[in-house]
Amino acid sequence: MGTKTKKLKFHVVLDTNVVLSSLIFSRENFLWLRMAWQAKMIQPWVCQATISELMAALAYPKFKLTSHEQEELLSDYLPFCEILILPPSPPKVPTCRDQKDLPFLWLAVAANADVLISGDQDLQVLAHQFKPPILTVQAFRALIQL
Repeated sequence: MGTKTKKLKFHVVLDTNVVLSSLIFSRENFLWLRMAWQAKMIQPWVCQATISELMAALAYPKFKLTSHEQEELLSDYLPFCEILILPPSPPKVPTCRDQKDLPFLWLAVAANADVLISGDQDLQVLAHQFKPPILTVQAFRALIQL
């Protein structure tokens, strides 16, 4: 009779759209993720490139966020993250259609993440040939049973 052991903390890489959805659009399908990193159930990994992309995205005019609001949102995410400096020669990863997605792949490998969470189709098409797994937010939620 085996018992299912629930992992206490998942080390994850979140793509920018997932982070934005969790921070800006506090809808039920993303709010749980924000609560998971705050409760330290997940440990997000970031690097200079992923932080830079997030900061640029928060400044998009369509979000209409003041500098102060952008800083508040960053302060609700970055303190919960582990920062990794990518090696000068990035890890080998599959060829990606969108070069802007490469830092997420490199980070997932270099950080030895449990999962890369993304809804980006350019990353999703690599799921069958990439380790760690690339999961959507919904698939990750089902995996960790939240």
